[in-house]
Amino acid sequence: MTLKNKTLQLTIIVLSIVATVAACSEAGSNQSETKKEDITEFRQKEKDELIARGKYLVTVSGCNDCHSPKIMTPMGPVPDTTRLMSGYPSEKGIPSLSEALAKDQSWVKMSHDITAFAGPWGMTFGANLTPDEATGIGNWTEEVFVKTIRTGKHLGQEGGRPVMPPMPWYMVAKMTDEDLSSVYNYLMSLPAISNRVPAPIPPNEIKVVK
Repeated sequence: MTLKNKTLQLTIIVLSIVATVAACSEAGSNQSETKKEDITEFRQKEKDELIARGKYLVTVSGCNDCHSPKIMTPMGPVPDTTRLMSGYPSEKGIPSLSEALAKDQSWVKMSHDITAFAGPWGMTFGANLTPDEATGIGNWTEEVFVKTIRTGKHLGQEGGRPVMPPMPWYMVAKMTDEDLSSVYNYLMSLPAISNRVPAPIPPNEIKVVK
């Protein structure tokens, strides 16, 4: 075999090896991309399932009763689906009570849309639980959300103000960690609605009209 033929044969072998390596590399890359896509798809499916369960839990637990503005119908108030879980409508201002209602502590009073309440504790309002960062819980981590429910303390802070009536946090606190994670993920999936709900009002500061 001549030197020229040997050189040609060696060149063919080298090119074959390069082509094989390139093909293997491309196959490996494709497999890696496919694996990443599979993991992403799995995680998305897992999150979708959490959100669906959270929606179910929020619905059957009646959370919309106090946390969603209402539309009045012939059969009474129903949640406004365009403002779910956005809390007491701030545009309504601070409600006032008649002198008689303010003095009567044997009843719990509530607004017609069931988002504002008054009783021996003072006056409270359904909180904005949408992911709006300025007026809702958009800046809350899941840990803060769960701790708030578990402890009954605002932002889960020791020594902080209590989660006020009529929020039945002590009942919701009996949910499992998975349940509360589902609820949190559902709330975070809702449209962020800017609605600054008033802070709780002590009994002696409630507006009274004579």
